[in-house]
Amino acid sequence: MARFVIRRLAGMIAVLFAVSVIVFVIFNVVPNTNPAQLLAGKNSTPVLVKSIEEEWGFDNSLPEQYLTMMKKIFTGELTSYKPRISVDEQIIERIPATFSLSIGAAIIWLFFGLLLGYLSALRAGGWLDRFLTGFAIAGISIPVFLIAPVLLYFLTYKLEIFPNAQYVPLTENPSEWLSHLILPWVTLAILSIGFYSRVLRSNMLDVMNEDYVRTARAKGLSERRVMSRHVLRNSLVPIVTLFGLDFGATIAGTAIITEYLYSLNGIGLYAIEAVQKFELPPVMGVTIYGAFFVVFVNALVDIAYAYLDPRVRLGESGAS
Repeated sequence: MARFVIRRLAGMIAVLFAVSVIVFVIFNVVPNTNPAQLLAGKNSTPVLVKSIEEEWGFDNSLPEQYLTMMKKIFTGELTSYKPRISVDEQIIERIPATFSLSIGAAIIWLFFGLLLGYLSALRAGGWLDRFLTGFAIAGISIPVFLIAPVLLYFLTYKLEIFPNAQYVPLTENPSEWLSHLILPWVTLAILSIGFYSRVLRSNMLDVMNEDYVRTARAKGLSERRVMSRHVLRNSLVPIVTLFGLDFGATIAGTAIITEYLYSLNGIGLYAIEAVQKFELPPVMGVTIYGAFFVVFVNALVDIAYAYLDPRVRLGESGAS
């Protein structure tokens, strides 16, 4: 297992290096214009463009430009120019909002998705299964930009159950932090609840027909033990992979629409503001930030996958 973990971590470093090279090529090599002009943004002055050229060393070789870019990103020297603010500081300041939204929504969609999928599989073909199927399809079909205004209109403005949007730090006021995030959590989780429940239901129904499940029942194991130790555990292996992809992408910025609609001061909203202002350094910083969390979370998923299914790490060891 230790060898498998080391291999995955080494692969993570290799992927991050490849992503950093791609980011460098996209922002510094591909554009048919002066990269200093792009970094300076629109309405920039010739003096500012000249200073950026000297600061980034655009007269140097491409490897030197790449190293300069990586140094600025990973040492906190990457700054926006109007106004001159550290991109790293902005990302760190906004990470709590994005983490709070992503982790809370992930807990909700994973818990209810697995619960509804499990119940639906146990009652396959019954009225409960049909009801949960309809609920899941409805959740998958309704887009975020429709759910959020409806929830805000009825639960915030009409009934006044929940406060208006915006993010309140957990350390500042835990109760306000919770009340301000409930609607964003629900909005972000509804689609995944329906999707995860359908995936788990399908997996469990397939596993129930496997020979080892029939053998477990023939040995006299209780139905509860068969379902939990054999059916559910083996059905969760694809769910782990799916959750890793979704959670990593959510932290990386796929919750942009939710952050924007609820005015949560997170990474996604920061990226939108940077694009609207044509500020390249924040976009570069957010891109690297997002790539890191996607790769890191997926490395953790591979390790969890290997734990749940030992054939994964045994197969790799045999191949090596």
